[in-house]
Amino acid sequence: MTETETETAQSVTPDLAEADVTEADVAEAGDKPRRDARADLEQEGEIAADYLEELLDITDLDGDIDMDVEGERAMVSLVGGNLDHLVGAQGEVLDALQELTRLAVLRETGHRSRLMLDVAGWRAAKRQALTEAGAQAAAQVKESGERLRLEPMTPFERKIVHDAVAAAGLTSESEGEEPNRRVVVLPA
Repeated sequence: MTETETETAQSVTPDLAEADVTEADVAEAGDKPRRDARADLEQEGEIAADYLEELLDITDLDGDIDMDVEGERAMVSLVGGNLDHLVGAQGEVLDALQELTRLAVLRETGHRSRLMLDVAGWRAAKRQALTEAGAQAAAQVKESGERLRLEPMTPFERKIVHDAVAAAGLTSESEGEEPNRRVVVLPA
């Protein structure tokens, strides 16, 4: 993270620092019963949108916020304007911003969130590229009959590749330890 990005993150996060969210709060939040799942996810999206709108105002950035619910996740996207610096190198700033947004949701709801944040379509493009890479790896394994070890990936990236391999009719597994954990595509 550059010095400017660090300063921006520090100036935007004082409310979360004051929230005093402890590990016990997180553990307790995981134990609370949940009401209607869709309504909860929509509420998470609204809380996240409010938090991100405040961030955009504080940093004087232009952008729109789109919300949706896909499967069991609230999906929030920042679009428009020049938001590339909110993605950072290899999505590092985006990952940090997603975690801060999840903490804002936890603070308001008392529930841990699996909210997915995208900025300027970066995650959507990454998902598409990883889906194609997973399909190509599966095709290569089908042709060669030998297992294929891919490069280390983040959990987000591995999940997408595992799904693409499964869609191609093969199985895969993860091996190694973070940050060098990778997908291994297995022959049929």
